[in-house]
Amino acid sequence: MRGELPEYYFRVRDNGAFVFRIDPDARNLRVEMDQIAVVNIRNGDVKPHGGRSLSDADMSAIKAWMDERRSLLARRDIDDIHRTVDHLNQTAHWAQSKASDGDLEEVTDRLLLAMHDLRSVLVRKKADRQSGGD
Repeated sequence: MRGELPEYYFRVRDNGAFVFRIDPDARNLRVEMDQIAVVNIRNGDVKPHGGRSLSDADMSAIKAWMDERRSLLARRDIDDIHRTVDHLNQTAHWAQSKASDGDLEEVTDRLLLAMHDLRSVLVRKKADRQSGGD
């Protein structure tokens, strides 16, 4: 069973993860998970758990996980934006072909404000990029 399990398990949370070292107990076919650290991917903090010190192998595994996690979250962010474009297109179709006057009254102001805010940010950012970010 040892060959099937990773050496570390990362219990994901909002800002990072709790890090556990996996220790399979062959006698009882049990898996022991010993928490060794708490990591924060936003600020890069790695805090050892329970007064322990982390080995170079622990730190290497944690840093690799943090890099992979940041990459995954970045891919998810851009995927969410592509989905938002699709949702905007679907919303336009809904407003034009399916929405009742009551439906439109309920959402029009919020949608217009959100789209105005988004447009302002996008236009400003595009102007910054085109002017070289001055």
